[in-house]
Parts: sequence; structure tokens; C-alpha cells
Amino acid sequence: MSALPSGAHVLPDADAVARAAAERLVAVARAKQGRVGICLSGGSTPKLLYRLLAGPEFRDGLPWARLHWFFGDERVGDRPEAGSNRRLAEAAFGGLVPEGHLHPIPTDRAPQACAEAYAETLRAWYGADRLDPDRPLFDLVLLGLGEDGHTASLFPGKPGAQERVAWVVAVPEAGLAPFVPRVSLTLPALEATPLALFLATGSGKRAPLARLAAGEDLPAGRVRARGETAWLLDTAAAG
Repeated sequence: MSALPSGAHVLPDADAVARAAAERLVAVARAKQGRVGICLSGGSTPKLLYRLLAGPEFRDGLPWARLHWFFGDERVGDRPEAGSNRRLAEAAFGGLVPEGHLHPIPTDRAPQACAEAYAETLRAWYGADRLDPDRPLFDLVLLGLGEDGHTASLFPGKPGAQERVAWVVAVPEAGLAPFVPRVSLTLPALEATPLALFLATGSGKRAPLARLAAGEDLPAGRVRARGETAWLLDTAAAG
């Protein structure tokens, strides 16, 4: 097995990773009183997770009436890829999410305008314009790992990965295909949680995981949740 980032948990396959993430999410949701904020990611492994959450094993254990769902990033603009993360969540959750509890990133305007609109959504949810170290923005943040070391839409060498003030940034040009404009939460927003869960599956993740373990400064490696930052990996990704 290759070297892995701190906080790594190796599981047999992608299904096991999704199941472990579902168990963590349910535990977080049931442990808190009042509304619960979950920040979602896109990709194949989260798709498995969302199906599990909406399926018979986990569905009835979730307090859907108290859950609010946000997004770590989204593709925007007028191409078919725009809104893909929102569509993924809507398709999986169906009618389980009460009206007004899914908070998608706008996709129908210029990237900067979409970013500004979503920042306002987050400020309204949080009830303040500045993040308080003692009060998280989300209760759980789900993240993925790109083969170039990006997470959300914070790409290596792009300005958004260096942003430490704004909560949301426009990403006019993605770091890899599809080269669709995007909007992404920034590190300060993604870190404003007691638990960040990275889900990484497949052999294509071995190289970025090794780079992170070696201490290379990649956007995914900069995420430091206020409590725990955990990596749920399958054996193919772990090597």
C-alpha cells in the first residue's frame, strides 16, 4: 500500500466507501438538534452515497425535515453540463427533501453573478457576513479528489485555490475537462465544519493521494476542518 494522507480509512470498494459515508452522515444528522447543514459534492461515489441515503436502509433514519443540502461547487452557464451536481442530488433524493431545503448554486447567469448569489444564500443561512470560529457554517462537508489534486472546483494554480476571504468564487476556466465555467466554495467555507469527509475511489486517485502524502501543496490537502478531516478510500485508490 502506498503512503496515504493523514486521516485515511481504507475500505474494500466504492460501495463500502459510500456506506461508511452514509453512516457518518446519519450519525451527524441524528446527533444534532434543530436544522442540519450538509454540503454535497458531485461524482460517481457521491452518487452511490445519495442512492443509499434515499434507499430503505438509511432513508427512515434521517431527519429529512431538519436537513438542508448545499453544494461545494457547480458547473454553470448554458452548456448541458451546467447544474449537474444539483440534478444528481434531485434525481437521488426525489421527494424526500422538503421544499426550500435544497439550496443549489445558480447556473443561469455569468459565473461571478452566480458566485455572488450563492454567497448571499450562505450568508442568509448562517445569519452573518463573517464566519465565527466557534460556529460552523455546515455540520458536514463532503468532498472529492481530482486526479490533479483539486477538490470542489479549486484547481491547482488557479486563483480560487488561494482565496481566504470570500466564501464563494467564480471559476471562469476549469483546470481540466470538461472546461465549463464553475462556481466553487472556498477553503474558508469548506473548512467551517466539524467534519469534512473526502471520498476517493478508483486507481485514478492513487497518484494525487501519493502526492498529498508526500506533502505536495495541492488544494485538496489544504482543507482543514475545525474538527476532523477524514479520507474514505477504497483499495483501488489506496493502492
